[in-house]
Amino acid sequence: MEDHTATSIDARPAPALRRYVGSYVGFDLRGFPAGVHRGPPGRVLTAVISLSDPLEMAAGVDDGSPVTRFDSVAGGLMRRSVAIHHDGHQQGVQVSLTPLGARALYGMPAAALAHRLVPLDELLGTLGAELVDRLRAATTWAARFTVLDQLLLRAVRRGSGGDRLPRMRPEVAEAWRRLVAARGRVQVGAVAADLGWSRRHLTEQFRGEVGLAPKTFARVLRFEQAHELATAHDPLPWAAVATVSGYADQAHLVREWREFTGRPPTAWRRGEVLPGAG
Repeated sequence: MEDHTATSIDARPAPALRRYVGSYVGFDLRGFPAGVHRGPPGRVLTAVISLSDPLEMAAGVDDGSPVTRFDSVAGGLMRRSVAIHHDGHQQGVQVSLTPLGARALYGMPAAALAHRLVPLDELLGTLGAELVDRLRAATTWAARFTVLDQLLLRAVRRGSGGDRLPRMRPEVAEAWRRLVAARGRVQVGAVAADLGWSRRHLTEQFRGEVGLAPKTFARVLRFEQAHELATAHDPLPWAAVATVSGYADQAHLVREWREFTGRPPTAWRRGEVLPGAG
């Protein structure tokens, strides 16, 4: 049997960044079978900086989306999994951004990146190239996380020097907060009514800021919880995953899983080879 090793290190960003950046994850995976990982959709925008070979990614799975090579890449919110082609070895750092982070770091609403993968240096300019160089030069995870803090704080301060775009509507921010807090199990109409908006107006404003309609985002949040349960060290049976995640029944979970990953749950699980990626 081929030897393999998996390292995953989580870290919180500096306090001044936490409105914008949810987490850092350093990963080093070696010796696994080659394949295609289906990176699941979720509540965050993701940036990934490779510390080794370029990342080979497509914005959709099994849909003809072109595979592109990236030294570093930023993505918006997705309604389908991202295809990540790998040879069984991946080393890099993943940064999770809130929708506010898109404005603070990239100078654009999250909606501008929805369903897209973009080279990070297109968004951060020379700061993006410096980030890749300094992360690759660092020799410990602690040093890499410090580099992230330093350069992302510079990006935020650079953006705050001028009013590059209007602020996020507070009603949209509150709707996003409520949907996330409820893991998608809240009626969009009720949220809109609490905000003093019609459901249609909330949907238009939310999609224009985040890139997904609130109902679609709620579906992503329920799937995100199901995915977390399904990839736990001792996963629940699929029927229990469905119940805990707020699905009507297991058949509902299967339909949603196929929608978000391109495969039913059991086939998806057999096809994943990277630990924790399942």
